[in-house]
Amino acid sequence: MDSDKERVEGVVSSRRKFLGAAGILATGGVSSAIGGDETRDSSSTDVTPKGIRWGMVIDLRKCTGCHTCSVACKSEMDVPLGVWNAWVKEVEVGEYPNVKRHFLPRLCNHCQKPPCVKVCPTTASHVREDGIVQVDGDKCISCKLCISACPYNARYTHPDTHVAAKCNFCIHRVDKGLEPSCVNGCPMKARTFGNLNDPESEVSKLIIQEGAITLKSELGTQPSVYYIAPNQEVMGQIKKEV
Repeated sequence: MDSDKERVEGVVSSRRKFLGAAGILATGGVSSAIGGDETRDSSSTDVTPKGIRWGMVIDLRKCTGCHTCSVACKSEMDVPLGVWNAWVKEVEVGEYPNVKRHFLPRLCNHCQKPPCVKVCPTTASHVREDGIVQVDGDKCISCKLCISACPYNARYTHPDTHVAAKCNFCIHRVDKGLEPSCVNGCPMKARTFGNLNDPESEVSKLIIQEGAITLKSELGTQPSVYYIAPNQEVMGQIKKEV
């Protein structure tokens, strides 16, 4: 009984922290920043907001490759068949009979220095003040430059609207103080979402304590999605992707 009570109290405490962070963003408040105190330059894609910068940590030690995140995303965002906002890369490592399968959940990395935004001729691709990279469908002219520029293969042409599409961290949920659908749906709790600019947030602590890393960090895009304990052979394959 005591353990159940403690678990409930822990969930309530985490939800309060998340809602509190969302409240800071809504009221224009400023929290301490991990990435410095530089202000945003609207003419540049180098974005380091002083307040909230949303990010995600994915613990691959917990991921079982169940694809619930992908299904939850499709359901939440009404993603058509044949394309994905979130998917799980599966790689088999080793030789029979010593073979092991590794999973690497993928999505838009919401980079601080997004090359997709830099090449967009209409500013349809842009970065919100909270660090989320978004696409304005009304401005998109379907030139596909952003799709080519993304080093993470996170963008695609929507088969119905014919505009560039991708994960947007479920901004309609985040703006209401809720977690993205993939985080909420993960049965193993492998995903953690929060404010990267708050050193006391769970995501910031996980990055430091567990040594979480980003994909293709050598490109200097400064992703907002981090991974705990990725397999190096899988990481090597990701870096070779076109």
